[in-house]
Amino acid sequence: MYRETGLAGTSPASQQDDVILLAQVQRGDEQAMATLYDRYAKLVYSVALRVLRDPASAEDILQDVFMQIWRNPATFTATRGSLGGWLVVVSRNRSIDALRRKRPAESVDEVALAGPYDLANEAERNTLMEKARGVIYRLPVDQRKTLEMAFFDGLTHSEIAEMTGDPLGTVKTRIRSALTTLRRAFLA
Repeated sequence: MYRETGLAGTSPASQQDDVILLAQVQRGDEQAMATLYDRYAKLVYSVALRVLRDPASAEDILQDVFMQIWRNPATFTATRGSLGGWLVVVSRNRSIDALRRKRPAESVDEVALAGPYDLANEAERNTLMEKARGVIYRLPVDQRKTLEMAFFDGLTHSEIAEMTGDPLGTVKTRIRSALTTLRRAFLA
């Protein structure tokens, strides 16, 4: 797991140096804390930012993690791994916890949702579409197929005539008759 973060090659000398710095932090050495911060702040912040996708929240996690080290440096156990690896895990876990704690700012009951369309108009449109489908379904087969080719397939009258082998005038008459039937159905 630490290999992905670039921590697999942490040298034993730097691990030993981290243990010494933590011991100094435990005695209240601010310079040792500053050294640890300079060494690992980018790592902690980048993990938090990757999880949270929010720079301000990632900065909060960064501060929390280093405050934990300052208040209680003994929470890290050197025999269990490197300090960098431990900080990655702590940062990740804190970030996930922060995501889980986030709640909507307002109650769902108080939020007015704007819809992209008017439901009344949508219902009327659906009713008209059903009526049109019914009228088209009842058209003679030749008229229905010609109308579908013109309006749903986007073919020109000439292209329909070529495809069906019907004369151009017949194609135009079928489309005109189908449209007249539809118009009468909607005016009734």
